[in-house]
Amino acid sequence: MPYDNHKDLPESVQNALPPEAQSIYLAAFNNAWDEYKDADDRRGNQSREEVSHKVAWSAVKQKYHKNDNDMWVKSS
Repeated sequence: MPYDNHKDLPESVQNALPPEAQSIYLAAFNNAWDEYKDADDRRGNQSREEVSHKVAWSAVKQKYHKNDNDMWVKSS
């Protein structure tokens, strides 16, 4: 289930990430959703959705990190 906009993202993502990071998450999720549609392309027996969320969080973590206040901020 690809996402069309930020409002479609899970509430946990909307509440945790700033808008730019949400855009990264959305784009990475949608790309992974297409890339891993075939079960043979995924490791183990993870679902397409599970893999797509993992890819999306990984993409966010390339440009953002949690600060001491447990808030996601852009990495320098």
